Amino acid sequence: MSQRLPFGGLEDHVSVETSAPAKRRIPVPRPRWIVLTVVLALFAAILMVNGLVEGEFTQDGAAEATAETADVPSDVLNGGGPVIQTDGTTTTTVSVPDKQIVLTFDDGPSPTYTPEILDVLAKYDVPGTFFMIGSEVSRYPDLVGDVQDAGHEIGIHTFTHPDLSTKNEWRREVEMQETQFALAGAAGVTSVIFRPPYSSTVKAIDNNVWSVMTDMGRRGYLTVVNDLDSRDWESAVTIDDIVTAVTPDDGAGAILLFHDGGGNRSKTATALETVIPTLRNAGYTFTTVSALTGMTTVNPTASNKDRVLGLGLVGAVQMATHVTVFFSYLLLLLGVLTVLRLIVVIALGRKHARRKKNGAWGEPYTKPATVLVPAYNEKEIIADTLGSLVASTHPIRIVVIDDGSDDGTADIAEALGYSNVTVVRQPNSGKSAALNTGIAHADTEVVVMMDGDTVFEPDTVRLLVQPFATAEVGAVAGNAKVANRKGMVALWQHIEYVVGFSIDRRAYDVMRCMSTVPGAIGAFRTEALKQVNGLSDDTLAEDTDLTIAIIRAGWRVVYEEQARAWTEAPSTMSQLWRQRYRWSYGTMQAMWKHRRTLFERGTGGKFGRRGLINMTLFQTLLPLLSPLIDVFLIYGLFFLDPLKTALAWVAMLLVQLASTIYAFRLDKESLRPLWRLPLQQFVYRQLMYLVLIQSVLAALGGIRLGWQKLRRTGGLNALLGSRLPTGDA
Repeated sequence: MSQRLPFGGLEDHVSVETSAPAKRRIPVPRPRWIVLTVVLALFAAILMVNGLVEGEFTQDGAAEATAETADVPSDVLNGGGPVIQTDGTTTTTVSVPDKQIVLTFDDGPSPTYTPEILDVLAKYDVPGTFFMIGSEVSRYPDLVGDVQDAGHEIGIHTFTHPDLSTKNEWRREVEMQETQFALAGAAGVTSVIFRPPYSSTVKAIDNNVWSVMTDMGRRGYLTVVNDLDSRDWESAVTIDDIVTAVTPDDGAGAILLFHDGGGNRSKTATALETVIPTLRNAGYTFTTVSALTGMTTVNPTASNKDRVLGLGLVGAVQMATHVTVFFSYLLLLLGVLTVLRLIVVIALGRKHARRKKNGAWGEPYTKPATVLVPAYNEKEIIADTLGSLVASTHPIRIVVIDDGSDDGTADIAEALGYSNVTVVRQPNSGKSAALNTGIAHADTEVVVMMDGDTVFEPDTVRLLVQPFATAEVGAVAGNAKVANRKGMVALWQHIEYVVGFSIDRRAYDVMRCMSTVPGAIGAFRTEALKQVNGLSDDTLAEDTDLTIAIIRAGWRVVYEEQARAWTEAPSTMSQLWRQRYRWSYGTMQAMWKHRRTLFERGTGGKFGRRGLINMTLFQTLLPLLSPLIDVFLIYGLFFLDPLKTALAWVAMLLVQLASTIYAFRLDKESLRPLWRLPLQQFVYRQLMYLVLIQSVLAALGGIRLGWQKLRRTGGLNALLGSRLPTGDA
């Protein structure tokens, strides 16, 4: 059974099982659900990693301190150098000598701007110090290698660029250690220099920033702030502004702050083309932090352990990035395809509705038809079913095939004493065998099949057989309706049925790719049934299997929406699960059995390249991805723009609501149940996805699934009340 898919799905299989268990049901092993849980957890973990890596941050600022500075040594605030070593007790600072410049770059590496800056530095043979964010290092490890190979220094700017003054000791340790691992994995080095996010000049150090510096000093880091900020991060800044901002007064030395990542840095490389020659012409030379401090290097070689851990971290981030990007594009593609499909089926459904208004199938079809009623333990409903049939306005012969019932179903049918009802008893053999027995007892040109728990309207058979006036028609699908519309579960199914029949089947009729004549209400030309050798027990979706076989034999299958049947839908989640599990499993069996239609000619090929692809994409693949889509939605709310994510979801829900309203209007149904549609997305839709996933896992594991018999309450006539007309439909 197909289920209502997100944003306008399919409803391709609406029969209700009436046969007894022909095979022992083997439950899906619990480890399969463990596998599913692990997959979802792994996907969530991947998104979490990518969310942390993609975390947005605000621009670095250079404002003077506005907080308390009592804890900051006065010799740091008043004339201290921008390179600071402190453990909270002893503090040493290093200033840049006159006429010397240290170029530093924050927030990279960036695949766009870092190579541009490297080219400028190489052009003028100038060294630079790059304070890198660990998450970006993990995303672009090759760029880190390029910086290292060019002889530049690398410093740490944390892993996700948080304000460390607001973070606890554990978070600080993680930010620094993960960045060290990322550097080790990307370039085989570590770093002993650090720049706090959102820091600027020495004069801007307050108590909060100082607490971070002292903490990092105890961990063995030199803190490097800056003397002059280029403000290349400001959108309105000009090249002249940048040159002015980074030119020291009176020949003083300085550490200059530029950026190679974290936002739009398109002006940085261009500004350097002017800044470097200008400063050189003024007598400046360019140096490094290691040269200022007398160290051999600020990037010692990483240990083998750190390299291994670093490679693992970089690999995890790379995988998370690629998976997230791929899934983003896949989600976009599926969204576009779903909307396009919805537009197409609505247009085709409208075309079908107009076509039915404008003409019939030729001369009225008045020949008698045989109605087959397979039944197993249907004592609660069989009287209502037969009572509805004998009231038919079309001449019919009714054959009840009792498939080994042990509740007196056959006796009840015979006791009713209807002259046009024949009861055939057989040992329990399953629904397909029961229907084949009925076909063997049919002596009419057309055979109508229904379920033993279904009620027809008086005009149902008359309307259902009219298309057989056209010689090419081999089968007709009727319109199954949910009779028990009380309770949330039943109403959700009612919505699903209406959309599936009112729009989807109309579209399939026009495209000539109807995949299922439902077992609850369908009519077949006897010649077509004999041509395909009746029903097969190869699959659990015997009606889907039969329909596709008839199409492959060259017959046309159409939909008659005015021919209605009323059936009792499962009223509990457990009943619904059992029913849909079998339907879903059987539909996949039928799809696999008829996979060669993709390469056939004629009507079978048309079905394969239209119907089978449609079923595969929108009935199988998309639902399989749907739990991941839901996880991605949650990811978007936390790590992307939550407003845009919510708006996108609401937009798709509104599209689905609009299509559902249209379907209800076509079928002349009340719109009152539709307020439950949003709730359907959070409960019913999830259940249908899990059913499909369990069916796929069962199929992959080679499990043979047995028949599912649902418990019926009976009294359909009472349930229907005034909905059963006595005249024309």
